[in-house]
Amino acid sequence: MITTLKKYTIREVIEGFVYNELEGKGLFGLAGELTIQPEYQRNYIYASDGGKREQAVVESLLKEYPIGLLYFNKVRDNALEVLDGQQRITSVGRFVTGKFAVKDANGHEQYFSGMTEVQREKIMNASLLVYVCEGDEPEIKDWFKTINIAGVPLTQQEILNAVYSGPFVTRAREEFSNSNNSLVQKWSAYIAGDIKRQAYLECSLNWVSRGEIDAYMSKHRHDHDIAELKSHFIKVIDWISGVFTDVESEMKGLEWGRLYEAYHKQDYDPVEVSKQVRELLSSFEIKDRRGVFEYILGGSQDTKLLNVRVFDEPTKKVVYAKQTKAAQTKGESNCPLCTIGHDANHEKIWSLSEMDADHVLAWSKGGETNISNCQMLCKTHNRAKGNR
Repeated sequence: MITTLKKYTIREVIEGFVYNELEGKGLFGLAGELTIQPEYQRNYIYASDGGKREQAVVESLLKEYPIGLLYFNKVRDNALEVLDGQQRITSVGRFVTGKFAVKDANGHEQYFSGMTEVQREKIMNASLLVYVCEGDEPEIKDWFKTINIAGVPLTQQEILNAVYSGPFVTRAREEFSNSNNSLVQKWSAYIAGDIKRQAYLECSLNWVSRGEIDAYMSKHRHDHDIAELKSHFIKVIDWISGVFTDVESEMKGLEWGRLYEAYHKQDYDPVEVSKQVRELLSSFEIKDRRGVFEYILGGSQDTKLLNVRVFDEPTKKVVYAKQTKAAQTKGESNCPLCTIGHDANHEKIWSLSEMDADHVLAWSKGGETNISNCQMLCKTHNRAKGNR
């Protein structure tokens, strides 16, 4: 890869700047010769923290501080694209075109148009050092993957978008990286993360590829159609909302793609499911509320998903002492299940550390976690008893 160091002014770089409100990105600079956000670049995120980062860029220029090296990729003669620096360039372009204000020394908000001519010129004449890079696509993309912008590292999906840039990524981002999509509010009940940082796109790809996102993007890189991606995503979302008619906060970010693959062919009664969800989420004994949904989908069998509260140490000691005293009087084991057999453990008195607390009536069958429903079993029998 060949690199050439050049110097531009802010005025030159943002000439012809346009900010696309719908897509949330800067489009062009250098009078149309510079593509500020190529398809493989992340969305503009400097405004997502209340504007602190974009304001910091402008304040640096006003203080005549450098805002760091920029990298442009030379696509062809008179055609460049931003390789590193689109967040900073977009910040300046947004400010100059009146998209946000910065506070002056007195705490007053100042838009670019309201500043003194001296201040405006200080910004417009500020110098930017730019490395213009020339190389083949693998070289450029490999370099892009190493870049961290202003302390905000690229997410794995942002990197994959760069590696497999093309018509598929462009169309997929239009669908799953657009915060103005009217369906985002519905999706947000089940998907965690920032849509602008590609969390929704990553989720949709993960679901359709069964976790093989890299391979799927490579296979479909040059596709102009994302029908399969959209169709599968909608199937999963519709299945979730069809089975679980109530939206609960614990649903957000669950492995819905995996759960869909495992359970979507089974029949569920949404009314009964809703009742179960409400009962389980209101139970004090359930420590892992997020496990409720898979527990129900799996037929309410695997209580490990719920991390049900266990008997506390004082309860264990009281029950152990009571069982042991009764067992010694009868000349039999203090493990009720050991007394049933005729092996060497029939009369064995186990120590407290060799025993586990167990629900006499399984929790899944209505048994409560209290002293009246507690028994001590040797560890071997407790493991064997399971949820029976």
